Amino acid sequence: MSADFYEPFLQWANTQPQFATWDIRSQIDERISVSRWGDLPQWQQVLDDLPALNATDSDFTGSVRIGLPSECDDNIRHQLQTTLMGLHPWRKGSYELFGLDIDTEWRSDWKWDRVLPHLAPMQGRRILDVGCGNGYHCWRMYGAGAERVIGIDPSVKFVYQFYALKHFAGELPIDVLPLGIEQVPSGLAMFDTVFSMGVLYHRRDPVEHIQELLACLKPGGQLVLETLMIDSEGCEILVPEGRYAKMRNVWNIPSGGQMLAWLKQAGLEKPRLVDVNQTSLKEQRRTDWMTFESLADFLDPTDPNRTIEGHPAPLRGIFIAEKGAR
Repeated sequence: MSADFYEPFLQWANTQPQFATWDIRSQIDERISVSRWGDLPQWQQVLDDLPALNATDSDFTGSVRIGLPSECDDNIRHQLQTTLMGLHPWRKGSYELFGLDIDTEWRSDWKWDRVLPHLAPMQGRRILDVGCGNGYHCWRMYGAGAERVIGIDPSVKFVYQFYALKHFAGELPIDVLPLGIEQVPSGLAMFDTVFSMGVLYHRRDPVEHIQELLACLKPGGQLVLETLMIDSEGCEILVPEGRYAKMRNVWNIPSGGQMLAWLKQAGLEKPRLVDVNQTSLKEQRRTDWMTFESLADFLDPTDPNRTIEGHPAPLRGIFIAEKGAR
């Protein structure tokens, strides 16, 4: 994969005045290089080995389904499964591909069901999904009516997972770029909705991250931020020493009140907490498509309400706010 793979997207980007000074092609080429990712030839081989199938029917509304079982026989379906396993682990999903169930670690559709009722109508909106992983929620945003969806994620294997699926879905206005928010020009201000789900607690400076997201929004646009949080009525922050649920680089886990304060501090309007959910062992778990450790291994075996380090178990909040109209 190179920037040439993104040619349809780049042609569209060239028509957008906001992208005039953004050298996306060079950034993509720099990120997708063998010197940076030693497994890149293996990931590319997965794309090269995908069977020649054409999905005549797909659905991104109630799930992410690409193709019909009748468009693929059992032998090709087995070949498809074997090939896609070359991109293990599959974390976000799940997906149905020509009748093949890609049972990912996360039931990402459950999170989407919690988010969707609180969103501004998606019809005709331009969306940026920051830290999108393999792009599961990007498909759902498009299914909800978005005009164009751009996901960004610096983990290139996840980008390859997305394009393995898009290989069959066709040239839809959905793309995942192998970039982090740091590569997005400041002051872009072109998206109607910006999502950041599962990113904030990995940032050393949470307010700076919120300001980066705000700079991508058009005036009047909506920010959707999902993060780990602690159950506290005050403005408090858990700063884990060492790891949190075996995760590295977890810097700040705020209370709901602290998160709302950060959103206000960054300049967003009407910040609100719209959903709180403790992650269950059914929503995040080990599967055949993700055989490494998962949530059950991250919790205290004697107390599922604590992590293995003794912190509160993962509690996730969804926060919504808007950028001022001027």
